[in-house]
Amino acid sequence: MVDYKKEATWIKNQVKKHHEWFSGCIPMIASENLISPLARELLVCDFHDRYAEGLPGQRYYQGLKFVDEVERKVTALAKDLFKCEYADVRPISGTNANLAVFFALAKPGQVMTTVNVPHGAHISSAKFGSAGVRGLEILNYPFDVKNMNIDVDATKKFLLETKPRFCLFGQSVYLFPTPLKDLREVFDEIKCPVVYDAAHVLGLIAGGKFQDPLREGANVINGSTHKTLPGPQHGIILANPSSVKDQEWREKLERKLTYGVFPGVLSNHHLHAMAALGVSLAECLTFGKKYADQIVRNSKALGQALYERGFKVLCPHLGFTESHTLAMDVKEYGGGTKIVEDMEKANIIANKNLLPWDDVDKAIDPSGIRLGTQEMTRLGMREKEMDYVAELIKKLAIDKKKPEAVKKEVIEFRKDFNTINFCFTKDFDAYKFHELVKK
Repeated sequence: MVDYKKEATWIKNQVKKHHEWFSGCIPMIASENLISPLARELLVCDFHDRYAEGLPGQRYYQGLKFVDEVERKVTALAKDLFKCEYADVRPISGTNANLAVFFALAKPGQVMTTVNVPHGAHISSAKFGSAGVRGLEILNYPFDVKNMNIDVDATKKFLLETKPRFCLFGQSVYLFPTPLKDLREVFDEIKCPVVYDAAHVLGLIAGGKFQDPLREGANVINGSTHKTLPGPQHGIILANPSSVKDQEWREKLERKLTYGVFPGVLSNHHLHAMAALGVSLAECLTFGKKYADQIVRNSKALGQALYERGFKVLCPHLGFTESHTLAMDVKEYGGGTKIVEDMEKANIIANKNLLPWDDVDKAIDPSGIRLGTQEMTRLGMREKEMDYVAELIKKLAIDKKKPEAVKKEVIEFRKDFNTINFCFTKDFDAYKFHELVKK
């Protein structure tokens, strides 16, 4: 007979092993980050066990008077941080937020324009992702591969010809700001809503880096809240309805976005994560500018250090990046899959990634890898540490040192970087989460 208590204990022990392992790793996945201790406490609060449908004061369940007050506060913090008229903090992930916006703005069969996946777009904007689930017809912008950005002149012509139901901008490999200002005149002419998927760069936007989409031509921002914005795994939608030129859209945008979230694509909205998001937004209002600035500094320093060691880091003529992300072609060293597997054996955690010249069907073994600096920055690493990290990657990929030997160096290096920075709680070990629960 199976001892299920023993099975549960085994699961707990695997989580503990994960914590121990990551405390000796260099985390470089661009879509991850560390939540603060104060925010993490709320993930295990009683909000987790409750259920709320609808909006504060308009619920279908009782027992939510404190939940309602918290949600109102979190919404207010989001509006304050992003200087916007409308905020919805109910989406439970970035993809869920995307789907809510798709649900709100278009019906099946209508046209959405977006970046192509090999050019850096997230899979949720592809036919095989959330956009396809909504049944949208998806057309892709002309793309300037050399500069890893939308081709402005060709895109202007493209938008005037296609006249989409709405335009989506945003990427998963997001090196440089989208040229929204250059396209704004066309947006006004075709009179369709402009949506900006800020999942990766939300914290950089909040910190005044990268770009300011709502002032540059976007009407709606959506995304996840756990990348450069170091919050819980959750989602958010932000908007300035008054910025929409078309009167019909302007009058109904807020109502449609709200309906798109509920009952559109979710029921309960993970109240514990919503509360944790509020803490993360408050921390971002306090520390966000310094954090965002250091992230970009670290990205540029890492790109330069890798480039000087012989790696093909994309866009050296543009300073490699203006975000937390770097893209690197490692085909000559065995390809993306081999390199990230070797890195993992050495306790350096990154992901393989399609590059513009890769076929989307070869996503399982692409030419490139994607590197992110936001979590390393959160742990207190700065420019000089980026140089050392580049050297460790060189030892693996170029010098062909055994991963086991490099792993020892990584573990020793990480001993000085286990404290979460840019948050209200000081001097707390990033991986001693269980101590919060014991309190």
